[in-house]
Amino acid sequence: MDRFLSNTINKVDRKGRVSIPAPFRPVLGNVSRLYTLMSVDQPSVDAGGPELIERGEAYLEKLDPFSAEYELYSFVLHGDSSELKMDGEGRISLSEAIREQTGITDRAAFVGRGHFFQIWEPERFLAYREEARGKVAAMRRAKMADAGGGTKGEGGA
Repeated sequence: MDRFLSNTINKVDRKGRVSIPAPFRPVLGNVSRLYTLMSVDQPSVDAGGPELIERGEAYLEKLDPFSAEYELYSFVLHGDSSELKMDGEGRISLSEAIREQTGITDRAAFVGRGHFFQIWEPERFLAYREEARGKVAAMRRAKMADAGGGTKGEGGA
């Protein structure tokens, strides 16, 4: 199965349009709309094809539809999401809500996350990437120490 991998920073034009990275487009397939969800944890937006919404709806199906948890997840999944039309050149127009959530002005970072990708303001993305790398390194060292291993990494994350 194709996945969204890697990251790239693209310029936002004066009309607020930005190109979806070329390697991401085949993963999206022949869709003309991009689904977006405002991240609840980071100043970013989760984006992808129909699978993004379908996974959220599959989670909702497991919940009691009268529960507070269902109400909150449904609100975020359906009420705090949007569909963005992609033009023939693979561009989307960033809404004001997305710009406010992310802080994007003239450049946007696209970050692969497997079955979806995220859109970030580049400086915020770079700061989070460094934070995440540091945390993963600390977790790996802790796991190796618990297993009685050394402190040298054996490659990968």
